[in-house]
Amino acid sequence: MITPANTTDNRALAEARLPRMMFDYVDGGAFSEQTLRENTEDFQSLRFRQRVMRDVANVSATARILGQDVSLPLVLAPVGLAGMLARRGEVQAARAAQKKGVPFCLSTVSICSLEEVAESTDVANWFQLYVLKDRGYSKALLNRAHKAGYSTLVFTVDLPRLGVRYRDVRNGMSGGLSPWGKIQKLSDLLSHPLWLWDVAVKGKPLTFGNLADAVPSGRNPEDFKAWVEKQFDASVTWKDLDWVRQHWPGKLVIKGIMDPDDARSAVDVGADGIVVSNHGGRQLDGAPSTISALPAIVEAVSGKTDILFDGGVQSGQDVVRALCLGANTCLVGRAWAYALAAGGEAAVCRMLENVRYEVELTLALLGKNSVEQLSPDDLI
Repeated sequence: MITPANTTDNRALAEARLPRMMFDYVDGGAFSEQTLRENTEDFQSLRFRQRVMRDVANVSATARILGQDVSLPLVLAPVGLAGMLARRGEVQAARAAQKKGVPFCLSTVSICSLEEVAESTDVANWFQLYVLKDRGYSKALLNRAHKAGYSTLVFTVDLPRLGVRYRDVRNGMSGGLSPWGKIQKLSDLLSHPLWLWDVAVKGKPLTFGNLADAVPSGRNPEDFKAWVEKQFDASVTWKDLDWVRQHWPGKLVIKGIMDPDDARSAVDVGADGIVVSNHGGRQLDGAPSTISALPAIVEAVSGKTDILFDGGVQSGQDVVRALCLGANTCLVGRAWAYALAAGGEAAVCRMLENVRYEVELTLALLGKNSVEQLSPDDLI
């Protein structure tokens, strides 16, 4: 059943319920946020080719992702600090994904540990890992994920250095606030008593579950920033992917591809899939939107690896547009993060129900019965 809570509605609720620093962390992008805006705006230039008098009595949004049958071509993308948006947020989102038959991908920098999320579900979740200098620590995380039953590793390669997100700088999410800024931050937190009770009090422990031994004081932005600057490896190259392959027995997906040559390199190292992604506009501002970069990447590697799409997806119609241009499935990050903050597991379930309804409705109005029938000819 369709509900009125779309991404715009959930975003408004999340803005009201979250402290400003947490909302801006989810909502914001790098520098002037040009790429962030274009990720969503460029979808609107793609018009559907409406067809009529087709038999669409039976329409299905089901798909197959990396050999896995799913209820719709969608993955809940890794979102760092989701456990700060709602009580044990990653667990709630993973449960919603299982209920609605789509994969959930846990971030390296989640509040809930990969073991806690695995124990809360009965499916093989996905795990996202950054490029870390400490290979021993990376190996330990991979071993933990494999032991806990995670099936797919999403290896993020577009963070040789952390992008500058000025909203986070202004509100202290990146640390370094002045005394007056700290007073404003405290005032912001105290003005959201429901969040304080649900998350800060009842949602403990608020540490980085996967990194608790490396960043024990996880609530301190300065400590986390120092760990990131120390561990994120700017020297990594495609040759280092051989090491990942040696230590990860499951599916391997490379996230952060925006260029056809990089897509070919990912195929050459044996990636089971790539994610066309500019990190939600949070890294290189001024990079093209992902939907504008998608066609050239599809032309380069279609049929050689699964192509996952990430960036600006806010509705089922956006999912259909991306699939028309050659993506096999889509990732959504902010959409589920807003829903989680707006109403927890139930709201994430409603969001997924809406997306499925929107995909099926759009297919029917295009004269299609399944997502496999979509092609560039369905866009004008």
